[in-house]
Amino acid sequence: MSQQHILDERKHRPWPMPQGPWVWYQEWNNLVFIHGRVNAEWLRPLVPANLELDLFQGDAWVSVVPFQMQKIRPRYLPHFNPISDFNEINIRTYVKVGGKPGVYFLSIEGGKQLSCAIAKGISGLPYHYEKINRAGGTFKTRYLQFNFEVKEQIEQKTDLELWLSERYCLYNYSGSKLSRYEIQHIAWLLQRATVTDLSLTYPLLTATASGFKPELFHYSPGVQVLAWPAVTIKP
Repeated sequence: MSQQHILDERKHRPWPMPQGPWVWYQEWNNLVFIHGRVNAEWLRPLVPANLELDLFQGDAWVSVVPFQMQKIRPRYLPHFNPISDFNEINIRTYVKVGGKPGVYFLSIEGGKQLSCAIAKGISGLPYHYEKINRAGGTFKTRYLQFNFEVKEQIEQKTDLELWLSERYCLYNYSGSKLSRYEIQHIAWLLQRATVTDLSLTYPLLTATASGFKPELFHYSPGVQVLAWPAVTIKP
């Protein structure tokens, strides 16, 4: 899909396209979404105070999202596979500022040390290295293991599925600065997924107070993503 096609697909966006040129291209491929509700009181201290928790029908949610980051590159440069392509796991929750709902990353694991160092240095996002083994429908790390099978495509997303997936910015707190990164991609193609033999032992999520219980699973073949520069948000 051409970059112009990505830019032209706007009907699904909740607000207008960002001003100015995009600066990064990347692909998020072969994603498995593991969603679960959490205790909002437990979650609140983990999210910067100037980010409002975004709740769905009164519930806070956290998602664990393993996927393949591929072809990440600056706008005018080619990608370099040894750095641009790696397995990644996001642990994210849902927030909003000024009426713009987005995601906030509690943790990001990457499967290549150099890629993590570069990504963290450029973006300030909470990347750290973790050995990630993925083959076919089997996924294994130190804290996350499961098997999955891809099922039928979701033709009509529920309100919850739309709320969890269609997010067009992310927020990051680095040092004393809160930033918003705007993104654009076509609407998510989601498929149902069956997840078995799931072991999820992240210390962050196994705390009694969190109450994280995986209850909704999706698969997506992925999206091509355009990203804009960070914009500082004033308190």
